[in-house]
Amino acid sequence: MKRATMLAHEQLASVLRSGDLAVDATLGNGHDALFLAGLVGKEGRVIGFDIQDQAIESSQRRLTEAGVMERCELVEASHTRMKDFVPGEVSAVTFNLGYFPGADQGMITRSRSTLKALNISLELLRSGGVITCVCYPGHPGGGEEAEEVLAWAVRLPDHFRVEFHNEKGRHEGRPFLVTVWRLSVT
Repeated sequence: MKRATMLAHEQLASVLRSGDLAVDATLGNGHDALFLAGLVGKEGRVIGFDIQDQAIESSQRRLTEAGVMERCELVEASHTRMKDFVPGEVSAVTFNLGYFPGADQGMITRSRSTLKALNISLELLRSGGVITCVCYPGHPGGGEEAEEVLAWAVRLPDHFRVEFHNEKGRHEGRPFLVTVWRLSVT
C-alpha cells in the first residue's frame, strides 16, 4: 500500500503543469513545497503557509538548496489567510496535517482553521484543479480533525469529486488522503 503522501504527490502531478500557481497550506519542512516547485517550473509559483518561523526557515533552506526559491513565496501566517496572499485561481492546494516534525508536537493543525482553509481552497481552485489533504489520526487531536475533514468532504456539492485513499486505516491511526477535484462546469 502506498503512503498517503506519495498518493497525494501522484494526484498533484496529474494536474500541475509548468506556469501554474500552487499552494502548500502547511509548509512544515518544505518537502511538499519543493515537490510543487518542481511541477510548476520556472514560470510557475508556489505560495506556502505556516505559522511557525522554524517551518519557514526550514522550508526556505530546503528550497534555496534545491535552487527553486525564486519561484516560491513563504508566508508566516495561518492558511486561513490564503486569500490575502494568493493572487488568483490556483491549480492545486496541498495540506499535510498534524504537527511540524522535530518541533513542539503540542502545536498541531486544528479542525476549525483546517476546515476554514479547505473552504477557502475550494473558492480559489480552478476548474480541473485538485486539493489533497493528508490526515494523521494517530496523534492527540489528529483523530478528531481527521473525522471532521471526512465529514466536510462528503458534504461537498456535486461539482466536486471526492476520493478517499487508505481511509479505512484511520481506525488504527494510520495516515490517509482525501482528494477533492473541482469538476469542469459547463
